[in-house]
Amino acid sequence: MIIKSILDTDLYKLTMQQAVVKLYPRAKVQYSFINRGKTEFPLGFAGAIRREIKEMESLFLSNDEKEFLSKKCYFLDPVYLDFLQGYRFDSSEIGIIQTGGNLEISIEGYWYRTILWEVPLMAIISELYFKMTGQKPWGRVDREQNNKKKANTFQMKGMHFADFGTRRRFSYDVQDELIEDFMNCFGNRENFVGTSNVHFAHKYNITPMGTHAHEWFSFHAAKYGYKMANTMAMEAWSNVFRGDLGIALPDTFTSDVFFRQFEKKFSKLYDGVRHDSGDPIEFAKKVIAHYESQGIDPKSKTIIFSDSLNTEAAVKIKDFCRGIIKCSFGIGTNFTNDVGVKPLNMVIKMTAAKPFNDEWIHTIKLSDAPGKHTGNEKEIEVCKHILRIP
Repeated sequence: MIIKSILDTDLYKLTMQQAVVKLYPRAKVQYSFINRGKTEFPLGFAGAIRREIKEMESLFLSNDEKEFLSKKCYFLDPVYLDFLQGYRFDSSEIGIIQTGGNLEISIEGYWYRTILWEVPLMAIISELYFKMTGQKPWGRVDREQNNKKKANTFQMKGMHFADFGTRRRFSYDVQDELIEDFMNCFGNRENFVGTSNVHFAHKYNITPMGTHAHEWFSFHAAKYGYKMANTMAMEAWSNVFRGDLGIALPDTFTSDVFFRQFEKKFSKLYDGVRHDSGDPIEFAKKVIAHYESQGIDPKSKTIIFSDSLNTEAAVKIKDFCRGIIKCSFGIGTNFTNDVGVKPLNMVIKMTAAKPFNDEWIHTIKLSDAPGKHTGNEKEIEVCKHILRIP
């Protein structure tokens, strides 16, 4: 069994689930697996996934895990934690079709339920792929040296960083080793600030990291329209968390559109923003200019960089931001799948929503990176026209 804990997921899935339970308990959504790398999957792969997700139906939140969440994640309220303890995965919410090497996966159901599938399902796909294709990682000694080399670089540069690598990890064990190696390097955890994976945060008694994902904004576009999506998503988030979890994600409908709508109220309320597509230095310049235009000192705000980072790229970004704006780094695949194999290039995205229990509405994402828009092509063009995106 690959997924051994209901908390083997990223924190932003729990925070968003709490918000959905409170605000949108009747909303339904659809998710789709997008194989960006055109990976050919081995025969029998779909059946192997079905067996894994069926076993996940036995997972539940233990009393010890619940106690950990109540202490470390004070923004998760007791009602939600009681709900989570009663939650069980339902494998009938997932449809899987394999035709030769092609894999199609869809998820459909109430948003408050299906929101927890994405991260563990991607971890299953990644680990199963390397198992079934017989690909082996470097030896443990080489992996440890690689991890410590990265850790030493971050420490030398005075950088704060976290593990964001659950979804495309080589395996559960490789991610476990990574966090153990970082913990051994940083006894005081001044540089290594935590992990997005709640299970490993519990195991090592460290801070789980995360706020919300693109699907939060995509859903609000389906509910309120593209012009109001960013504003209503930020308003709803602040209504639930009352100033906690204050890192906003700007690039669901391009960052240029977001910053036009990131008025002084939100600019002051939110602690900062997360970069997840496009050129990171240009993004930093844009963020700094925005805060200055609002009369806000950029040094009081933070950018979390999390887009396809490696150590070298993070160092360059830190050198640019130093003394101008605070920054931290969430590194994913380069942490948990830098072991001598080619990681999978895949995502699972919300592709439709039914906010009003009447009709399905396409949901999309317009990345800052060219060619990375996802969703229905006609709907993408509609969005670009409404928001006047070239």
